[in-house]
Amino acid sequence: MRLPIFYSAMLLTFVNLLLRFAGTGFQVYLSGRIGAAGIGLLQLVMSVNGLAVVAGIGGIRTASMYLTAEELGRKKYGNVRWVLSGCFGYSILFSGLVSTLLFSFAPMIADCWIGHPETSDALRLFALFLPVICLANVMTGYFTAANRIGTLAAVEVAEQLLSMIITLGTLTVFADNDPLKASLCVIFGSCVSACLTLGCLVILRILEKPPRCPRIPITARLKNTALPLGLADILKSGINTVETLMVPRRLALNVYVSDPLAAFGLVGGMVFPVLMFPACILFGLAELLIPELARCAASGSKRRIAYLVQKSLRLALLYGIFFGGLEFLLAEHLCCSLYHNPDAGQYLKLYALLIPMLYCDAIVDAMTKGLGQQKKCVRYNILTSSMDVALLYLLLPGYGMTGYFISFALTHLVNFLLSLRLLLKITGENFPFHLPVLAVSAALLSVWGGMQFTIPGARTISYLLLLGSLFCLFQVTGREDLQWLKGLLRKK
Repeated sequence: MRLPIFYSAMLLTFVNLLLRFAGTGFQVYLSGRIGAAGIGLLQLVMSVNGLAVVAGIGGIRTASMYLTAEELGRKKYGNVRWVLSGCFGYSILFSGLVSTLLFSFAPMIADCWIGHPETSDALRLFALFLPVICLANVMTGYFTAANRIGTLAAVEVAEQLLSMIITLGTLTVFADNDPLKASLCVIFGSCVSACLTLGCLVILRILEKPPRCPRIPITARLKNTALPLGLADILKSGINTVETLMVPRRLALNVYVSDPLAAFGLVGGMVFPVLMFPACILFGLAELLIPELARCAASGSKRRIAYLVQKSLRLALLYGIFFGGLEFLLAEHLCCSLYHNPDAGQYLKLYALLIPMLYCDAIVDAMTKGLGQQKKCVRYNILTSSMDVALLYLLLPGYGMTGYFISFALTHLVNFLLSLRLLLKITGENFPFHLPVLAVSAALLSVWGGMQFTIPGARTISYLLLLGSLFCLFQVTGREDLQWLKGLLRKK
């Protein structure tokens, strides 16, 4: 049975929350075990592995989701088997090539890029499992487009649990407090769990007994969909990897930064997980908007597209403003409780100011991809990622981690504005300017009110009461929103 998008999003939200709780808890455990410098080294290794995954996937996950949704939107259910067949062939070709290159050049990458030759074993271990990880992404794209969210959620929970069990077990037996051995354990756990995901999803697809139909041409559609996305993702991830590997080296030129790897690990490994933790709810919605909008575009449902664009933008804005203010107020308390590190709390307080923009950008990006604007997204991603590297290169030696923040904020703002302009242009929609102004004003007043208290609980309660009251007073939310929520709960 195909669930309405609201209920699918709620299910994905629950699963994402569960996984994010587990992931954040594991990050806290790991940071306590190997320290900020160890987390920084792990970030460097995982950045190279992340680039390998993106290159191996080559845009095929979103392409699998998008092309499957198109066929389902046209009611051509038998064609899905040929979509998946083409996606598997594409994925095997790309992931096999990238896996071979990573395994062959691991010693050089470890020495020249990461600066720690002994990390080559971790890179080679990951290279062996890379094709499995990429094929699993094809299947998750299909199950998302087919709205088999319950099945996908169960498999993802099992994958995360298995990954954590294996990782914790190997850490206890093998790693002690060695960051290099910890990297091997983390990679091994995630790779073995990816095998479980791929096996389960393939078996479940076979058990569906899909209808047979004549072969359809899929190569050209894959080229038009997957290749632009793959190029964008590879370039963006490549630039991000260069950025990640460059940051500690450029920070070392700043006289006020005594331990560059620890400073980088503090922000990347401690602050960002807390910063983006509430976004798992929006990521569930973003995951579903791509196939939903693709189905609407294929069936010509312009009214439905307009509705989804307006509601999703409004939801992302209010949600981001709500959590931006809350994390700003509780930054020190959260980081001292999780990491026993007050410096992380100061950084979180600073980055919390960007939460509304970051959360809205995730939704806007998903909607533009769902409406087939992959090629333009490529240009925006290349532009802003290149801009980020240039700014970091120039700012880090003189301004340290403050320069990192300036670069992060500017490039994400440019990307968000370009993507939002594109979305509104292709849909013909307008987003009222007064709404973000009133919502931000209400949040600032509520944060000010919360700061009058020192106890975290009192801060939270006062912030919630003030924000809710001001949202109603400024008419940011009203009776129409309550009616909309009732309609969702009644499956209307």
